[in-house]
Amino acid sequence: MTPETNEPRPAADKFDDDHYPAYTMGRAAEMLGTTPGFLRSLDEAKLIEPERSSGGHRRYSRYQLRLASRVRELVDQGMGLDAACRIVTLEDQLEEARNLNKQPPPAPDQPYPPLRGM
Repeated sequence: MTPETNEPRPAADKFDDDHYPAYTMGRAAEMLGTTPGFLRSLDEAKLIEPERSSGGHRRYSRYQLRLASRVRELVDQGMGLDAACRIVTLEDQLEEARNLNKQPPPAPDQPYPPLRGM
């Protein structure tokens, strides 16, 4: 489904989509070298909210796994989970703002789009 329209996407479009929830919790934890509990803690902290399969299982996207990897890196350096999540949120918002600044400004009658997490 596309986030904007909730219409199904062709299968080929899913391969390059960083937001497609392709990874199960077990596979995501294995890729990150962490436990499923760590991923659940990121969900509880509201850093990442994985989609759910029809059976209710969490499914993660590559984008979410990049955020989780960055949090794990900070936690491994001795930072608390809440502080690491806040830093990653701010880094993500900064990157989004930088990307928006690279685009031409909206027409005078169009408002700026809101930043994620705001």
